[in-house]
Amino acid sequence: MNKLSVLGAALLISVTTVAQRKPEVKIDKSLITTKVQESLGKKNMTAMDLWELGRVSAEGLSPDGKTLLYGVSYYSLNDNKSEKDLYALSLADKSVKQFTAEAGGESVLKIEANGDVIYSFKGQLWRKNLHGGAAVQLTDVEGGLENVKFSPDGKHILFSKAVLLKNYHSVDKYKDLPKSNIYIYDDLDYRHWDSFNDGRFNHPFIASYTDGKIGEALDILKDEPYYSPTAPFGGAEDFTWSPDGKSVLYVCKKKFGKDYATSTNTDIYEYEIATGKTKNLSEGMLGYDTNPVFSPDGKRLSWMSMKTDGYEADKNDIILVDPSTSQKVNLTAHWDGTVNSFAWSKDNKKIYFVAPTRGTVQLFAIHVPVNLNVRSLPVIEQISEGQFDITGIVGELKDGLVVTSTKMTQATEIYHYAFKSKKLAPLTTVNDAHYARLNETKVEGRFTKASDGEDLFSWVIYPPNFDPTKKYPTLLFCQGGPQSATTQGYSFRWSFQLMASQGYIVILPNRRGMPGWGVKWNEDISKDWGGQAIRDYLSAIDDFSKESYVDKSRIGAIGASYGGYSVFMLAGVHEGRFKSLISHCGLFDMTSWYGTTEELFFANHDLGGAYWDKKNEKTYTDFNPIKHVDKWNTPILIFQGGKDYRVPIGQGLEAFQAAQLKGVKSRLVYMPDENHWVLSGHNAQVWQREFFDWLKETL
Repeated sequence: MNKLSVLGAALLISVTTVAQRKPEVKIDKSLITTKVQESLGKKNMTAMDLWELGRVSAEGLSPDGKTLLYGVSYYSLNDNKSEKDLYALSLADKSVKQFTAEAGGESVLKIEANGDVIYSFKGQLWRKNLHGGAAVQLTDVEGGLENVKFSPDGKHILFSKAVLLKNYHSVDKYKDLPKSNIYIYDDLDYRHWDSFNDGRFNHPFIASYTDGKIGEALDILKDEPYYSPTAPFGGAEDFTWSPDGKSVLYVCKKKFGKDYATSTNTDIYEYEIATGKTKNLSEGMLGYDTNPVFSPDGKRLSWMSMKTDGYEADKNDIILVDPSTSQKVNLTAHWDGTVNSFAWSKDNKKIYFVAPTRGTVQLFAIHVPVNLNVRSLPVIEQISEGQFDITGIVGELKDGLVVTSTKMTQATEIYHYAFKSKKLAPLTTVNDAHYARLNETKVEGRFTKASDGEDLFSWVIYPPNFDPTKKYPTLLFCQGGPQSATTQGYSFRWSFQLMASQGYIVILPNRRGMPGWGVKWNEDISKDWGGQAIRDYLSAIDDFSKESYVDKSRIGAIGASYGGYSVFMLAGVHEGRFKSLISHCGLFDMTSWYGTTEELFFANHDLGGAYWDKKNEKTYTDFNPIKHVDKWNTPILIFQGGKDYRVPIGQGLEAFQAAQLKGVKSRLVYMPDENHWVLSGHNAQVWQREFFDWLKETL
C-alpha cells in the first residue's frame, strides 16, 4: 500500500471513529488537505523559494521558425548576483539544449539564416552556430558595445556609448583636482532616477563592420547634449535601420535643462548617412514618440505615440506612415485603450499588439489599411482572452505567435498562441517543477460598487488550503504609477503568491487611474490623487470585509510609490479600518516632493503644477498626506531607498519622524544603495523578512 493509501485509510478510520461518538465533532477538512499535501512533499512558498525561480527571457526565433532561443537567469545567494545562460528549443520536437554556459550574461542580437547566432557577452560580440561548434569572440572594443543593431546588409553596425559634453563633475571641470568629488549645476536635469548627471550623454554611433572588425565610429548626435537611447531606461528599441540601410532612425528628446525636465516630447529622427542630414519624422507630435519599426517589406513605418506633452501615461497609439509620401494615420485613435507594445505580421497585413484590458493584458490585432487615403476606421480585434497576461510578442509562426506570459502565480514563461484555437501552449517550463512543490494559491476576480456607483474590479488571492469557515488577516494592496495596471503580472518582490502563502488574503483593486478600463478611467486620477482613487480603495476593502472569512480586526494596507502615498493618505483617513500599514518609497509631503523630484513633467501634469500656484492648493492641502498626520494612530513600516530620486529620501524620513514624534509604533528600513526598487538579492531578502516580520508583529 502506498503512502497516500495509508494516509487515506488512517484518515478514514479517524473519521469513522469520530462519527460513532456523541456528541458529534466537526471535522476540519483543511487538515485532511494539509496532510495529503504534506505526503506529496508540498509546502507553502517562502521568500527563498521566490528567488530560486529561474527568470526567463525570450531572445529570438531563427529565420526558419524552427528554433527558439531563450535565456534563464538564476540568482546565487552566495555571490549576490544572477547568472544567465542561453538555451535552444526545437519547436518541432520540443527538445532543449544549453547553448551557452560561460559565467556572465549573454543576450542575442541576431540569428542568421545559416544558424549563426550573434550575441553580446561581457560587452563584446560573439558568434556561435545553433548546429554546433565553439563560440568565437568577434570584437575587442575598449569599453564594450551597447545597444547593437546591424544594418540590413550586415556591413555596418549601430551602437551607443556615453559622450562627455558638460563638465558638471569637478574632476572634469578642474583637471588639477582629480581627487575631488563635487557636482556643479546651473540648470535642472541635474539628476535622474538614481544617478546625478555627470555631463555624459548616450549617443548613437555608426561604423563599418566586417566579421568583428569595426571601422571608425561616427557620432550622429555629435556635440548635442541629448540622450539617445533615452534616459533612464531606453535601449536598442530606440534605434532602427531603414530597409535600404541608407539611414538610421532614432528616438530622442532634443531638449535641455528645465525644458528637458518638464517635457515628454521625444521624436523619431531620421539620419541620412550619405549627407549627414537629420529629419524629424514626428514634427508637431508633442508627447512620447517611441519604438520605430518598419514593416517586413519595408514599405511602411510604424511607431507608438502619445498626444500630450508632459503626460507620461497618456493613451499610447500606433502611428502608421507611408515613407514615400510621409502620410500618417493613427491606427488606434478610435480605440478606447492604450498600447503596451506591438509587432508586424510577416505578410504586412496586420499589426499585433498587447494592451491592458479589464484586469489582464491581452493580444490584439489591427488590420492595416492598404490605402492610407481611405479614412475608414481600421478593424481592431482582441484575439486572446484568459486569466493571464501576455507580456510580449517574440515572433510569428505559420499557425500562431510566440509570446511571453505571466500569471500572479507563475513567473514569465514562453508560449505558443495558436490563431485557430486561440489557446496558449507552453514552450518553456523552466519553473514547473518548482511550482509543483508549492501549495496553490487561488486567484479570483471580484466586482464592487465604488462610492460613485461605478463598477470596481479587484483581484483577490487566497492562502493555500483556503477554508471559508475560517477567518483570515487581509491585505489591501495599493498599486503605484499611479497609472499602472494591476493585472496578472508576476513580481519577485511584491509577490502576492508569497503573501498569500504566509496566510494572508490579498485584495488588489483596479482603482481609478489604471489602464484597461477605458481612457477616461485612466485619466481620472490626474489632479485627484487623494480623491476618488482613495475612495475606491476604501470601497473595495469595505465590501470585501463583509465576507465571513475576513478577520475585520486584522486588515492591513500596503503599497509602493503612489501606492506608498496611498498608504500615507489612508493612515490619516481610514477611520479604524486598518491595524497595520506598510509604505515603500511613498510620497509623504507633496510640497517638498515637488521641490526634489526630477521628472517635473510628471508632477506638473498629475499634481497640476507647483505648490506656489494657488490653483493647485487642493493638491498640497486636502490631497497631501502630511496635512493629515494629526489623525495618524496606526503602526506603520516605512521603506526608503537612498538613491531614489523619483521619490527622494526626505519623503520616507519625514514620514518616519512624524510617526515617531506622534508616538505611533513605526519602523524605518533605510536602503542606502537602492533606488525606487530593490535590485540586490541580499537586500531583497532583508526587505521580505522585514515586511513579513512587521505583519506578524502588528497584524
